Amino acid sequence: MIFNTRQTVILAILVLFLGKFLNKKISVFRDYNIPEAVSGGLFASVFVGIIHYLFNVQIDFSLYQRDVLLLIFFTTIGLTSRFSTLIEGGKTLVIFLFAAVVYLFIQNVTGIGVAYMTGIDQTIGLLGGSVALSGGHGTSIAWAPILKNSYAVENAMEIGIACATFGLVLGGLIGGPIAKFLVSRYKLKSQTDEEVTIGVKHDTSRLINVDAMLSVLLIISVAVGIGTYLHDFLAGLGFQLPVFVTCIFGGIVLTNIGPHILPKMQWPDGTPTLALVSELSLGLFLAMSLMSLQLWTLVDLAFPIIFILLAQVIVVTLFTIFVLFRLIGKNYDAAVMSAGYAGLALGATPTAIANMTAVTKKYGASPKSFIIVPLVGAFFIDIANAVIIKMMLIWVH
Repeated sequence: MIFNTRQTVILAILVLFLGKFLNKKISVFRDYNIPEAVSGGLFASVFVGIIHYLFNVQIDFSLYQRDVLLLIFFTTIGLTSRFSTLIEGGKTLVIFLFAAVVYLFIQNVTGIGVAYMTGIDQTIGLLGGSVALSGGHGTSIAWAPILKNSYAVENAMEIGIACATFGLVLGGLIGGPIAKFLVSRYKLKSQTDEEVTIGVKHDTSRLINVDAMLSVLLIISVAVGIGTYLHDFLAGLGFQLPVFVTCIFGGIVLTNIGPHILPKMQWPDGTPTLALVSELSLGLFLAMSLMSLQLWTLVDLAFPIIFILLAQVIVVTLFTIFVLFRLIGKNYDAAVMSAGYAGLALGATPTAIANMTAVTKKYGASPKSFIIVPLVGAFFIDIANAVIIKMMLIWVH
């Protein structure tokens, strides 16, 4: 049974509404910051799996539009990355970023090592490394076709989604305990009297209207064009990167250079219109990806995946407490950022924000943490991760 483009979009929207309903009714989904598209999409994929098992019917979807949404979402990440904002992080941002990049190698070596010991393809270990964990659902889905077509990992999508989903939960579980241990062990206190905040909000004075939406769509389209041309140029030089990575660069180039060329134009970074497009494209992209999973292909890999995830939890906990915390200052801000990094390394930026929010509500504000961790998680990691994944693939093969 095959659903066409229109039917696939309808089902994806229904899956998103289902996810909203599940998150409203099931507290554990809210507590661990599971995205609505993930909860709804996984429910849909389980339902599809049951149909396959009971009636031997395979359901397929038209996923071209999913790939377009992928490019739009990552382009919006680039469009929100102003160099002036990056400077605010200062020295701690540089150190935090350096440690996070180093850990990408450690995370991949951990995954590959466990894969080797359990006798499965080492590329699967890479999927259970920075592809799915530091990268999250988006990076897993973006790399899955490459790993399937070029490296013969037939169920790359299913493995990546499974690892990314459990990573969200595990990242939400360990962040708070890590911060509690560090705060208690070193008797740390907040160094500011500011009210607890979850960071800088977008400019609500700029309304969502037709003109704003047209402007955002125009700039996204131009940025995607820059990213596509850059991808083809690099491919001609023999350097292959997924096109979503070069689209991030396209967004970065446009949002940092454009205002100097056209200063009177309203650029979208920090606006609710861009946030809306980003959230909508990510939600539909994840919903389509998850509802199309073929979960029955994971049965034989259940135990190796569990071992990989357990190893990753142990390694990231040790790295965060004994390396990262000390490198970034061994103070209260460092403890909050450590909680955030645990969520980031296993889950995603929202998991990191959720961890830090919980910690600061209990122990006091840490404005610095809410600048540095999201910058690294939403901007630098995706770029560094793409390069490192490519390097690790060459090493493994």
